[in-house]
Amino acid sequence: MTAHLLDQILYPEDRTALFIDGANLYSAARALQFDMDYKKLLTEFRDRTRLIRAVYYTALLEDQDFSPIRPLVDWLDYNGYALVTKAAKEYQDSAGRRRIKGDMDVEIAVDMMELSANLDHAVLFSGDGDFTALVAAVQRRGVRVSVVSTVRSSPPMVSDDLRRQADAFIDLTDLASVIGRSPRPVSDRSRHDDDRSGEEGGGR
Repeated sequence: MTAHLLDQILYPEDRTALFIDGANLYSAARALQFDMDYKKLLTEFRDRTRLIRAVYYTALLEDQDFSPIRPLVDWLDYNGYALVTKAAKEYQDSAGRRRIKGDMDVEIAVDMMELSANLDHAVLFSGDGDFTALVAAVQRRGVRVSVVSTVRSSPPMVSDDLRRQADAFIDLTDLASVIGRSPRPVSDRSRHDDDRSGEEGGGR
């Protein structure tokens, strides 16, 4: 899907909000081997619809002096996104491996339901099947819901149930040329690692 094809699902008069599951979107983009450009993402939607809000959800480890996604979170906070964060929990699984738990499902569900009264179109950047019931509930309120994820990774990142429930499904591969960052030469990347905006993708 190229930029002009976004016009097929985004209507200029619609009140639209973006709900971005940061960890889920990062995993999908990484599986497709491209970096998100969140500035381009915001511009594309602002140019095509009445963007009411763009909300980015992520969990952060509180006990770390520096979180790898902190540069991205700070950039988004100053560049048009609303940020919803919470403390991630670190634990060891049965095999003694370090794991981090920090899903934002409840926060996304509460916000989407609350905002639905003032929306015509909700765009969910996540493939998590747990959101299927949420999408159905929001649709019953008269709001169109589009889902952005991918079926072209191995394994696919989007639940079949969620994809079927959505009014429209947008594969990230079709948006890569529109909202992906241009790759830099390897030598340039090594000199500018600090320009990368954390493990959930770049913001600039």
